Amino acid sequence: MKGRNPFKNYNFPSPYQGEGNTGDRVQMEKQTYFYGTGRRKTAVARVRLLPGNGVIIVNGMPYEEVSSRLEYRRTIMKPLLVTSTVGRYNAVVKVAGGGILGQGGAISHGIARALVRADESLKPILRQNGLLTRDSRAKERKKAGLKRARKAPQYTKR
Repeated sequence: MKGRNPFKNYNFPSPYQGEGNTGDRVQMEKQTYFYGTGRRKTAVARVRLLPGNGVIIVNGMPYEEVSSRLEYRRTIMKPLLVTSTVGRYNAVVKVAGGGILGQGGAISHGIARALVRADESLKPILRQNGLLTRDSRAKERKKAGLKRARKAPQYTKR
């Protein structure tokens, strides 16, 4: 899967389109945004933070639809809750790879990094809560002669 861009032919809907804007392309002034890349397991999230009212869009859908369980939503919102910036920014996220848990962690990591770019004074709070550190735990590779990474076949004495 390396080298293949899953977002290449996908046209993401613009979060700036209001009721009056129905076209694919909307003429508007350049928006200032803060970028952050988050990673967890094999998931990679590309996050753009824009000044707004707290809308989070993941792969073109609201994050409530993407993450079904409450704990995943809480993981995504944690950087904003910790820094008390819930209603100040909109987030547009493109996430690929991994499962629901890994993607949630990657989004959280990306939002935290983007918040630091937006406001450097938030860095100590985010660091204290462990949101800026990349969780390096990943699946261990299978070894030869074993069933899984560490599980050995049953030992027989005779």
